[in-house]
Amino acid sequence: MAEPVISEVPDGGWGWMIVLAGFLNNCLLVGITRSFGVFFIQFTQYFGETSSRVSWITSIAMAMQQFASPVGSVFGMHYGARPVVMVGGVLASLGMLTASFGQSLLHMYLSIGLLTGFGWALVFTPTMATISRYFKRRRALATGLAFTGVGIASFFFPPVFQFLIDEYGWRGALQVVSAVMLNLCVCAALLRPITLHEDLLVTSRGHPASGRRSTECWGKVTSAFDLTLFLHRGFVVYSLAVTLMTTGYFVPYIHLMAHGKNLGLSDYKAAFLMSFTAVTETIARLFSGWLADLKLIRKIHTLFAWSVLTGVSLLLLPVGHTYSSLMGLSLFYGFCSGGLAPLFFSTLPDIVGIGRILNATGLFLMLLSVGGLLGPPLSGFLADATGSYSSSFMTAGGFILVGSLALLFLPSFLVRPVVLSGKRTGDPAGAGAGGESTPAPADVTGSCRQE
Repeated sequence: MAEPVISEVPDGGWGWMIVLAGFLNNCLLVGITRSFGVFFIQFTQYFGETSSRVSWITSIAMAMQQFASPVGSVFGMHYGARPVVMVGGVLASLGMLTASFGQSLLHMYLSIGLLTGFGWALVFTPTMATISRYFKRRRALATGLAFTGVGIASFFFPPVFQFLIDEYGWRGALQVVSAVMLNLCVCAALLRPITLHEDLLVTSRGHPASGRRSTECWGKVTSAFDLTLFLHRGFVVYSLAVTLMTTGYFVPYIHLMAHGKNLGLSDYKAAFLMSFTAVTETIARLFSGWLADLKLIRKIHTLFAWSVLTGVSLLLLPVGHTYSSLMGLSLFYGFCSGGLAPLFFSTLPDIVGIGRILNATGLFLMLLSVGGLLGPPLSGFLADATGSYSSSFMTAGGFILVGSLALLFLPSFLVRPVVLSGKRTGDPAGAGAGGESTPAPADVTGSCRQE
């Protein structure tokens, strides 16, 4: 039976259960990725490989999760978020399980990198898009609450993973992680479909004409993935800016523990370095979401401020040479990066419109895969070449600052768009940034149901 059409975004209700699902998904997805620095040291020692080559394990996983996100979007539109996320949870668990029997880096690339990464793609995109569809006025806060799962998991997982490795070895630890990851299927059960009035408007309007008539096959691909988003200036510029940021964003979470070990810290001191960084990050995620929803500052400007602070904090990380100074700088980085993360996704509906958010999230993450794929290996290469991670952190900070500058090219970044008869002046094709945009046309492949 078809779901009733809702004229207004609920901004609560069952949406808070969707936020809980997003919270748990982020614990088991991004939280595990961010805590994988514990395994990074073990893999380097066991396989006898360079930091650069071992870094490709997590890089491939993050890149696959992001690159395959459009597939998660299309499956979510056709089959609903719930079954797609359940399948993704099973695949992610199988990837970790097969990795526990790995005998070479190639095995790890295929299991954790490709299989687990693809499972994460089926989990992350439908879940985050569903949160955006349930909230409007409190969207940034809801997204921030969901992303606090990353900070909490990043606090607990490094010492827990280190304990599991000490007790069972890295193979046994991966098997435990595999079992825990099956809880993604439980999170999927909380997802409930919702049909908004804007979905009907978007469906009836269809895609804008594109000059030359496409072939029937290409037309179906364009319709399914909503590839006309690549003609949307705001979407393209925003995706480019965030891609540059993600090139440096994940570097500390993979190499911060190894950096601490290079400075002479013990295994557990290095692990707690990451854990306490997650505390300030969690606080910042909540604070950032709350602040953005107050609308005292335009959301895109808030994103710009947090990204600049994050880049500066990375440039300062190499200054810490003692445990206390490195801890202080890590806490500062955690706070800045935590404030930045919720705005990545809560700003996207303002740019493309809520009716296109599922496909937009998938394509957005696909473009971000370039940064996730190149960042950690580049950091590992610099560490191998220089003998320390200082240049890696500084390069990562540079990428984030360049991404911040790219935000300046967003339409209406410097001048607030004026709403006239449902359109924004100076904001062509709904490409504005900051504030709700006019519903943008999109094809929902013959169905009003989006999750």
